[in-house]
Amino acid sequence: MDESSLKRKLVAIFSADVAEYSRLMGDDEEDTVRTLTRYRKIMYELIGKHNGRVVDSPGDNLLAEFNSVVDSLRCAWAVQKELTSRNDQLAENRQMKFRIGINLGDIIEKEGRLYGDGVNIAARLESLAEPAGINISGTAYDQVKRKLPYRFHFVGEQKVKNITDPVRVCQAKMSPQETIIGIDRETEKRRVPKARWLFMLVIVGILLVVVGFYLREGMHGRSSIDQTATSVITDRRASQGASIAVLPFKNLSGDDEQEYFSDGITNDIITDLSRFRQLLVIASNSVFTYKGKTVNIKEVGKQLDVRYILEGSVQKIGDSVRINAQLIDAVDETHIWAERYNRDYKEIFNLQGEIVQSIVVALAVNVSQAERTRAMRKEPQDLEAYDYLLQGWAHYYRRTRASSFLASEMFAKAAELDPQYAAAYVGLGWVEYSKVGYGWTEFPQRALESAFVYGRKAVEIDSASALAHALLCNVYTFQNQYELAIREAEQALELNPNDAYTYGQMGWTLLWAGRLDDAVASLEMSLRLDNTSVRNAWLHLGTAFYLKENYEQALEILEKGVVKRPDYVGYYIVLAATYAQLGRTPEAASAVQTVRRLDPFFEVESFGTAFRESAHRVAIADGLRKAGL
Repeated sequence: MDESSLKRKLVAIFSADVAEYSRLMGDDEEDTVRTLTRYRKIMYELIGKHNGRVVDSPGDNLLAEFNSVVDSLRCAWAVQKELTSRNDQLAENRQMKFRIGINLGDIIEKEGRLYGDGVNIAARLESLAEPAGINISGTAYDQVKRKLPYRFHFVGEQKVKNITDPVRVCQAKMSPQETIIGIDRETEKRRVPKARWLFMLVIVGILLVVVGFYLREGMHGRSSIDQTATSVITDRRASQGASIAVLPFKNLSGDDEQEYFSDGITNDIITDLSRFRQLLVIASNSVFTYKGKTVNIKEVGKQLDVRYILEGSVQKIGDSVRINAQLIDAVDETHIWAERYNRDYKEIFNLQGEIVQSIVVALAVNVSQAERTRAMRKEPQDLEAYDYLLQGWAHYYRRTRASSFLASEMFAKAAELDPQYAAAYVGLGWVEYSKVGYGWTEFPQRALESAFVYGRKAVEIDSASALAHALLCNVYTFQNQYELAIREAEQALELNPNDAYTYGQMGWTLLWAGRLDDAVASLEMSLRLDNTSVRNAWLHLGTAFYLKENYEQALEILEKGVVKRPDYVGYYIVLAATYAQLGRTPEAASAVQTVRRLDPFFEVESFGTAFRESAHRVAIADGLRKAGL
């Protein structure tokens, strides 16, 4: 990123105490929501009184701008003072406390949105603050020391995740004092001299990440990845430690034909957990690489970069099912929770719901009733339909023409048994779409139209089907209707914020639409959630960096992707152009040879026609011609 795009700004993050909020929601959800709404209104009013202005409030976020660091800290102090006063009027078990983190640092501002380490540091400061406390960074303290009658306590230099240098952390004490306790002398000696820069706008990002409640206000038209402080939300998931991988449940039925059932249970639990915003859930493609293997929990945690591992087993015998599940802290292999379930098969949905809720409670993550209801999917009227659905997906994921036909048969049987079973139509739609994606039909337009019909029918039955919206996104993308595709992807991610596939597909669509920065953000999130599958996220991300003329990074990404799909011509096409732009002629010539071997009829003019921006088509063609194509 060009350093000229960096601006010195002040970012503050306000967050409800996670554990306390979880308890409050559990005790009385309606009262907790009312309290939260009142407190949010107070924050709006106090921002205005302290020369601030609310500039955006997407979802869980509230952002405002101030004219000075002094005003921002006064506002933060006033918020805590007022909320403390309000809490004193409530019973102790109904009080709601907030943490505040304030940092003055380099922020990348693009189209009114904020990114960068300056935002991430504020998130870390907030997570380190005490309930009803305020933490500020050393850079913010440098601007406000001796200007306000508050007492500051230097906590020390803290090493925080994803930030290279240690961060100076100071506590701003709530009770004003005549004497200010500043940073210790050794720190004063190490202080960086005051920079010569003009203070333009100071942004205070108020992040109301209140676990268990997702504010619906101001959400219309919001993109799930093109939003203010997206990096903060993603980063906070990791900072709270609520990241989890669900390893494939073992099939203990003694019948290999029941493998689809244990795999289906695993996928269903992953899907249910993925809908909780405060969890970062690794995609099934990544975890299924461990299927059938003896694993070391610590190593898996490191490889997937998660804090928690869920593992278990499934045994289906006749009309009964037994499920064992245990949740393990991957850092020290501590068993956090374990349970054994023996139920009639007809109770399978209630059983899955119990497992999911137990895990969420164990992770101190509470969810609103809306998300809880959404997560517990609509049950089919006929359990046999559910069984056919699981068999259908088992065939589908073999990804052959013959298995796709079998999948279609299973999905059709499920729909026949239960005509209002949205998931069955979703499956039928994906089979039709796969015919186009894999070239299994001579009539691609007809298959796309069929996929669209199935997708629309599924949405009509169940508008909360994230997979149906993702299907429609793909259909629209193939038809070059990018705005409609992006809208469907946004809806899918609103319903399932941990869906690696949809992040990847949205990135693909944004790439074609010419929104390169947004495409990179979406594709990187996709690979964070699933970096092991053979999807084309690597290719699309590499292409985005190529079009941004960041050829070295494009090469690094593309070379990783070609390892995943060494026989896919698309990688070698973009690699040839990238090598040529870097002046690496021998490698470019080798990539060209591979392109000609895999696709003897390849033509430069035919590649990249889906790019909306003519400059992007020209950039690709220029690199390919330099490479000798």
